[in-house]
Amino acid sequence: MSSSDHASAVFFDVDGTLVPRTSSSVFLADFLGHRDELAEAENAYAAGALDNRQVAELDAAGWTGFPEDQVAGRLNGLPLVSGIKETVSWCRQNAVVPVLATLAWSPVGEYLTDRFRFHRFSGPRLETVGGRFTGRVARHFDEYDKRDFALAQARELGLDPRSCGAVGDSRSDLPLFASVGLSVAFNASAGARETATVAVDDDDLRSVLPFLSRLVASAP
Repeated sequence: MSSSDHASAVFFDVDGTLVPRTSSSVFLADFLGHRDELAEAENAYAAGALDNRQVAELDAAGWTGFPEDQVAGRLNGLPLVSGIKETVSWCRQNAVVPVLATLAWSPVGEYLTDRFRFHRFSGPRLETVGGRFTGRVARHFDEYDKRDFALAQARELGLDPRSCGAVGDSRSDLPLFASVGLSVAFNASAGARETATVAVDDDDLRSVLPFLSRLVASAP
């Protein structure tokens, strides 16, 4: 597909945005047995007391020995905000490329991409050997990697980042919010609201569509 086929791209966060009021990691940690420790670490990250690498390594250790397919099956119960399918369909119908720009582990990004037809996903990777998780991080991925992934996607699609949008909720979205033309803080923290173009609070992702329509209206 050539760049002339794209009006824009929108980068959607996962944890706290598509997965409401929690994170995919905490959801999976409940199954894996280290939910309380991870929730405490994520709160410390949100407050700036821990960095992404520290949280990722703590979380990864809790995956030790679990089979990949067992964890993948658990994702069918992942709590999701309403309206994802319809929002992605709107994007595709309006030549807006829907991309997951997230710090969620790659099994989560892969699951959501396959289920809802996102264009691509980002995220950290867990090490596996023989179909089981080792408890180590194979690739770290922080908020600046997230921004850089989105900018690389825009270049690949032939788009100016200022013609693109982002939908997110928290600290990990701030570098990306500063790099695109339209940022939507969805059910977001105070810091994300202050940085974003607009803030939206709703239980349905479709509530962001009136704002994403600006990207289509302003497309050359």
